[in-house]
Amino acid sequence: MKTVKVLGPGCPKCKKLAADVEAAARKAGVDINLEKVTDIDGMLEYNVIATPALVVDGEVKVVGRLPSEKEIIALLTP
Repeated sequence: MKTVKVLGPGCPKCKKLAADVEAAARKAGVDINLEKVTDIDGMLEYNVIATPALVVDGEVKVVGRLPSEKEIIALLTP
């Protein structure tokens, strides 16, 4: 199971990223544990100041933009 975090204050792009990650995981058949980190201290733990950001298994993968479905699937699969 992949641990995935969406970092952001809850803005529309952050919510879209979370929904896109859930949809991409379902499409790829990947089990994920999705956490939404909305507090600034939590985001700063990853040295992220631009949102939305995507963290997969503890590693920041995307910052400040919405990745495509294809890109998300590639990040979630080995």
